Amino acid sequence: MKLIIPMAGRGTRVRPHSHTTPKPLLPVAGTMIVERIVETFARTLDRTINEIVYILGPDFGKEIRDTLSDMSNRHDAKATFRVQEVALGTAHAVYSASRDLEGEVIIVFADTLFDSYDKVSVEGADSVIWLKEVDDPSRFGVAVHEGDTITDFVEKPKEPISNLAIIGVYYFSEGKALKKAIEYLLDNDIKGHGGEFQLTDALDRLLKGGKTFRKATVDEWLDCGTLPAWLDTSGVILEKENHAYDESAYPDTNIHPPVFIGKDVKIRSSEIGPNVSIEAGSVIEDSVLSESIIRSHTVIRNSELTNSTVGSHVEINDQKGTVHLGDHSVIEK
Repeated sequence: MKLIIPMAGRGTRVRPHSHTTPKPLLPVAGTMIVERIVETFARTLDRTINEIVYILGPDFGKEIRDTLSDMSNRHDAKATFRVQEVALGTAHAVYSASRDLEGEVIIVFADTLFDSYDKVSVEGADSVIWLKEVDDPSRFGVAVHEGDTITDFVEKPKEPISNLAIIGVYYFSEGKALKKAIEYLLDNDIKGHGGEFQLTDALDRLLKGGKTFRKATVDEWLDCGTLPAWLDTSGVILEKENHAYDESAYPDTNIHPPVFIGKDVKIRSSEIGPNVSIEAGSVIEDSVLSESIIRSHTVIRNSELTNSTVGSHVEINDQKGTVHLGDHSVIEK
């Protein structure tokens, strides 16, 4: 089965980090967002994914492709790359992998993390749509259902017709049917919300054409689409996973879990946590860090940071407060 991941977006709401790293490749407690999604499918789906199709932007280079190829290999899956030259909506994004839309496919938009306590079965359905119960359905596209069967899709309903939001994960037993539905939208210039080609319009066409849609509900749906959301989600995952660390490696430092401390991290005379993630190879000296994400090979000295996101290969000296710094930055008094 193929997993298709549209990830050509620029991730403007997580800048400055998305200037150099596509949003799905940003880490949450030591693991890339996109890899956490693949791990969730491996744990909860009653199918094996043997190919991952990544839909990239035209300027995504070899380093990004190599990272994704290595990740696919870790999960015994073939990596395939397609390019979305221009952004014209979610249906258009999926159609950028039109040659891969055959047989069983799962499509996931890698903006969020999700999890389910139960296994998800796709047996006997033309399509399965992953949903999450929300307090304010007017902010989302929702699915109307009778039992486990989906009967309608409504974009941002003004009336409380359903509280099950579509989280951006879709299974199709035959990708060619979805391909045909998207082609109809493109050929007839049928645009939806935002003046773009929307995947929900293709789903609606399949539903009205007699395809059987079933719902799968998730227990957890975590946003990574903005800097505050990335920080919040990191905190939730840190609390949930309770990563171990070798306290004896940092004898003059106080660590307040939950934290994630990556490989070859050096910490001296500091106060770390709670809810701090420090990626591999970073150095922290004479500093206090809380509620923050520090990426790899970064050096922080004599600073007190909270609610901060710091990129890779950054140097910070003598700072206090909140910072959001992209890769290869230097900041000091």
